[in-house]
Amino acid sequence: MNAALLQLAFAFTVVSACYGQSVGTWPEVPVPSTSRRVAILEDKRIKESSGLALGVRDPSIFWTVNDSGGEPCVFAIDRNGKTRAKVRVRDAANFDWEDITSGKDEKGSPTLFIGDIGDNLFIRSTIQVYQIPEPEINSPDQPVAETETAAPQIWRANYPDGRRNAESLLVHPQTRRLYVLTKTDDGRCALYAFPQPLQPNVSMVLEKVVDLTFPRMIRVGKRPHDNCMTTGASFAPDGSRMVVVTYSSLYEWPLPKGKPLAEALQAPPIRIEPELLRQTESVCYDSDSLTLWLTSEHLPAPLLRVTR
Repeated sequence: MNAALLQLAFAFTVVSACYGQSVGTWPEVPVPSTSRRVAILEDKRIKESSGLALGVRDPSIFWTVNDSGGEPCVFAIDRNGKTRAKVRVRDAANFDWEDITSGKDEKGSPTLFIGDIGDNLFIRSTIQVYQIPEPEINSPDQPVAETETAAPQIWRANYPDGRRNAESLLVHPQTRRLYVLTKTDDGRCALYAFPQPLQPNVSMVLEKVVDLTFPRMIRVGKRPHDNCMTTGASFAPDGSRMVVVTYSSLYEWPLPKGKPLAEALQAPPIRIEPELLRQTESVCYDSDSLTLWLTSEHLPAPLLRVTR
């Protein structure tokens, strides 16, 4: 092998080692889609929207939370960008709230799960998820007074392979199992599952489901490694899809019935290229299990709808 071919082979080996399954497998060309800014959130208290969840009790609204250091509160917003509820989570602290997801509890009641899962400095021995009943919301045009939840159920957990940073919390609509997707600067992350049944008053050991590697990608206005960093994720309400958002792209996998989640996520996803927002850290599906909704940290905070 001559020097030029040897150098080329070495470069390919380095790239493959850095980006794993992303080399030659994940799409660069996005599927056709349309992004529309539906509203700007009117409530200036929602200045670091770091998660988005479709209401189960009322699918016309969304729930969101502020990032680390904010009040330990959840906000209900409607599709006109108006705040419909502000609810303080009793006995809670916002150490690093990074996501919120909605589902049902074991009795079938609408429930919110708040992911206190961020760990940029890798100092946390455990992460925690607050579980609360999905609150009632005010009727349109009614005053919004702050309310408070009853004491939440707190689920604590630790990773089996060391401390990790994460910004994505998911709950499967059929199995009700909780998942966390980790975040790294180079895109090499993993999906972890909470044990079932959940165990109170202990730190549960998470189960690694699958390793994933998100590729670098150039978009005007973003750095290549912005596409590597996973900032939110969601299952479709009917369980047919899973989406992950980065600062630059959306990646979506179909989840065929009967196929294990780990196996479904080994297939290349489709790529969706939404309108770029300043710092996209939240995503959820609409009730049609197809339309996607996004918000962004920092003010003004847009509410974006993405359709295929």
